[in-house]
Amino acid sequence: MARPRYLALTASLAAAFAVVASPAAARSDELQATFDSTFGTEVRQPQSFETIYASSFEQRIAELANPAGGRIGVAAIDLATGEEVMVLGDQLFPLASTSKIAVAATYLEMVEQGRYSLTSEFPLMMPVRSAKYSSAKAPVREGQYMPAIDLIEIMITRSSNPATDALLAAVGGPARVNDWVRRQGINDFSINRDIATLVRDDGQYNPATYIDQRDAATPRTMVRLLAGLYRGDFLSSQSRQVLLSAMSRTVTGKRRIPAHIPLEARVSHKTGSLNNTSSDIGIIETPDGRAIAIAIYVTGQGTKLAREERIAAIARALYDGFAVKAQQSPTQNWTAAPYGTGG
Repeated sequence: MARPRYLALTASLAAAFAVVASPAAARSDELQATFDSTFGTEVRQPQSFETIYASSFEQRIAELANPAGGRIGVAAIDLATGEEVMVLGDQLFPLASTSKIAVAATYLEMVEQGRYSLTSEFPLMMPVRSAKYSSAKAPVREGQYMPAIDLIEIMITRSSNPATDALLAAVGGPARVNDWVRRQGINDFSINRDIATLVRDDGQYNPATYIDQRDAATPRTMVRLLAGLYRGDFLSSQSRQVLLSAMSRTVTGKRRIPAHIPLEARVSHKTGSLNNTSSDIGIIETPDGRAIAIAIYVTGQGTKLAREERIAAIARALYDGFAVKAQQSPTQNWTAAPYGTGG
């Protein structure tokens, strides 16, 4: 497996940043410690260092993830070659609806355990109007009952919040999802509220300048989650197919990861959107048989459209850069069996 190259932010978030590759590991650790101390506080300006790029590929990703307009986190790994690229890979970003992949996975494990089935029915959890921060948990009412397989479909493909909260209630709440993620050996991930509460209280902090530990994860964590799901490390073959197939039918975020990816490639992804933040995470299957796990979290940048354009540009640069890298590295057996298009 190729050694990961970590791209760390080293300059003012309002200006530019330096990229530290593997030869400067000690400096990278020092800088990361600086950022670790900012969790839950406004981002402070770390010391600047000389910019060092390991390749033109990494330089391009660094340029596209320039934080002048707000924090941008990127993590990506080519599952065939093991090549990794990260920008702020270990800094927390708002999960928004990208957390729904973990909610679905938690429910699917319970199906494997025989506690539920894909045809078990649960009511949609419809939000009831209430004032922001007026309660620890936003009020909801039960809506139409739907089979779990349909709830998974609409919560992934259309990012349905009532469907997500239906399954979140079924599995036992955010703590059960966090437990599932931890048991996969993944840290730096936390769901703290249901979606109704998250949406009602959205806007308390500006994610471009403030790191909120609630309902947050690092780009590195989300790429590890995607890679494990794709390779079949976390779920059975049937459960994996249910989740990844739904992701392949996602209709939200057409201007994000899929926007500039060639039509002959296949994108399976899940978007997220909240106040001043847009994200997209997913798997790109290339025509030559490789799979790339990508997590992109963008804050600020002025408008939602600008954030989406940044996601699309970074995704295409990753796609092209890994294609070049693949020609330079021996292929390893990291790919998984095709999962089809069925739900």
